[in-house]
Amino acid sequence: MGLRIIQWSVISALAGFLFGFDTVVISGAEQKIQTLWGLSPAMHGIVIASALYGTVLGSLFGGYPADRFGRRATLIGIGFLYLIGAIGSAAANGVDSFIASRVIGGFGIGMSTVAAPLYIAEIAPPKYRGRLTGMFQFNIVFGIVIAYASNALLADVGPNAWRWMIAVAALPSLLYTILCFGLPESPRWILNKTGDAESALRVLRRIRPGVPETEIEREACDIRRSAQDDELRSPRGSRALRRPIMLAFLIAFFNQMSGINAVLYFAPRIFELAGLGTRAALLQSVGVGITNLVFTFVGLWLIDRLGRRTLLQIGSVGYIASLSAISYAFLSAHYSLIPILIFAFIAAHAMGQGVTIWVYIAEIFPNRYRAKGQALGSFTHWIFAALLTSFFPFAVAAFAPAAVFAFFAFMMLLQLIWVQTLVVETKGVSLEQISERLSVPKELVNTEPSSKLSGH
Repeated sequence: MGLRIIQWSVISALAGFLFGFDTVVISGAEQKIQTLWGLSPAMHGIVIASALYGTVLGSLFGGYPADRFGRRATLIGIGFLYLIGAIGSAAANGVDSFIASRVIGGFGIGMSTVAAPLYIAEIAPPKYRGRLTGMFQFNIVFGIVIAYASNALLADVGPNAWRWMIAVAALPSLLYTILCFGLPESPRWILNKTGDAESALRVLRRIRPGVPETEIEREACDIRRSAQDDELRSPRGSRALRRPIMLAFLIAFFNQMSGINAVLYFAPRIFELAGLGTRAALLQSVGVGITNLVFTFVGLWLIDRLGRRTLLQIGSVGYIASLSAISYAFLSAHYSLIPILIFAFIAAHAMGQGVTIWVYIAEIFPNRYRAKGQALGSFTHWIFAALLTSFFPFAVAAFAPAAVFAFFAFMMLLQLIWVQTLVVETKGVSLEQISERLSVPKELVNTEPSSKLSGH
């Protein structure tokens, strides 16, 4: 693996850092904003959630610019959206301009979950694709930790500390945008959208230094042939994409049905339900962030060694064990066990679903439909994240915490069954080979129903 491919992957994965930073940085400003503009509880909720609304929209429409204008241009555009969102939010003189700026930044977040993973997946060698694409998730978690640290450092700079907390995001946004201008376009996008074989070969030579020219040309031929097969399989794409669509939807659905966003967003509240004081609950929440970061790194180390399917299996078992234990601890009033069990849950997520989801969705769609498929998976993730975040406070008010966590454990049992029976391993093979395994054979598209797919 050459230094260039690492450099380009790190640069594109920095979109994840900005994603994590921008999502969490508002936590240090939200109380001051409510007081400054005299917001009602309902309006306050809308203001804080405004970036999430933009994220849902960005994930829904992010596939269009990635297909129409290219992966590189879309990544550059995402940098500008982050930059405008950060500066606009920090300089806002009223609630309307603040909401508009946060929606713009959120739109960038949603687009980043489409463009960055698929770009890295398309340029990465099969042997290292998992860990390179997984850096996007690692950067999300890293950005969250840095945002908490940044807020703490800027908390005492004066009455406008909240503006500085948000404005500081403009610096990494500007750096990211500048660095993206040095990225090459994805060779797969070049071949599929422009047909410029010579430009694609130039990029492939830079991506695969030291690889014989015959092998480079063979890879380009495989990419072109895969695109032609996509055309033959289905002009509309719906029948041939049945399996990838199912896999993308379900991995995103189960990701949120684990309860991960509820735990990350409401960790202090959960710890207070367990009998901890407010300050102790906040300190335990810091432990959640650190655990998430450490085990995301473990997942990156394992994903190309054990494979995506194996990590999902390990994560599912960890989910079931930890969530069931949390439910039992609440039920039996063994509250002292809950913090360590929450950390175990976060560890299971970080090295399983957390590090796998963006990698897997970016791998399973044919070249022609990858951007649209990534948008589908990203939108599914965000719409269920929004629903879960909205309903979790009502759930813990209406039901005992033990019942809520038992529900999450049951959903993870369903995930394990799905992984065992339908999830296909994708490690170590080219994107074109994955496409062949998951697509309906072109000669059967109009004659036979799709065949069953092995889980191995």
